[in-house]
Amino acid sequence: MPTYIMYAKLTTEGVRTIKENPKRILEVNEEVQALGIEVLSQYASLGPYHFISIVEAPNEQAIAKAAIELGSRGTAQYEIVPAVSVDNLIESF
Repeated sequence: MPTYIMYAKLTTEGVRTIKENPKRILEVNEEVQALGIEVLSQYASLGPYHFISIVEAPNEQAIAKAAIELGSRGTAQYEIVPAVSVDNLIESF
């Protein structure tokens, strides 16, 4: 299944939500999984993004749908990029 890196930057409302209910992070992961996206790993970050997640999705349409669904809530902005493992890259040569 294709792998993607999902960067999330919280809005002011998103920061407030996490502060009031930190477990909301895990609830969102469950909602993402219900959309057919598997969260492989997730990190809180001190850089330009608040969260960086490594996810698998069946195809680009599924990950795009998830990004629109999450983004429509107004609590975070998302940037998603495809990722290829180094092993797969080497094998392609």
